[in-house]
Amino acid sequence: MSITTKTGDKGLTGLFTGDRVAKCSPIMEANGNIDELDSFLGEAKHYVPGEMAEILERIQVHLYDLMAEIASKGKYAKVGEEEVEWLEGLIHEYEQEVQLRTFVLPGSTIASAKLDVCRAVARRTERSVARLVLDYGFGQNALVYLNRLSDLLFIMARAIEKREGKLKEVK
Repeated sequence: MSITTKTGDKGLTGLFTGDRVAKCSPIMEANGNIDELDSFLGEAKHYVPGEMAEILERIQVHLYDLMAEIASKGKYAKVGEEEVEWLEGLIHEYEQEVQLRTFVLPGSTIASAKLDVCRAVARRTERSVARLVLDYGFGQNALVYLNRLSDLLFIMARAIEKREGKLKEVK
């Protein structure tokens, strides 16, 4: 099977529902953002400590499920409350480690900078999915997951900086 189908040569692409939509549609914008986030996470996992790399890899699997949710217009929703609770548990663990008291300057290490780029892409992705939720009525699971994911990426970056004695607080 070839990856080249030529079915998108006129600016349209197919969804899981069988519908054809413009490649510049809000659905494809959201899925493109998720795909970009997945790629940045793939890069970041080569820079972070082992336990964080495992977390990022599990998140990458969740992102494929989120893309399926978006491409099916909400009919396929595999990521839900359990996955969000997993993210929240990790957030709380890293919060205990870091003990943030104020704002911080991001990017004090290469690994934390990679996670900060992922966080920024996750926030943009969240905004594009919010459009689907508000304008089209699907993507709610993806929206909640992405919201928590950006928080997790932020606090993981701070944990790396704290461990290396490079957490820079803004005073």
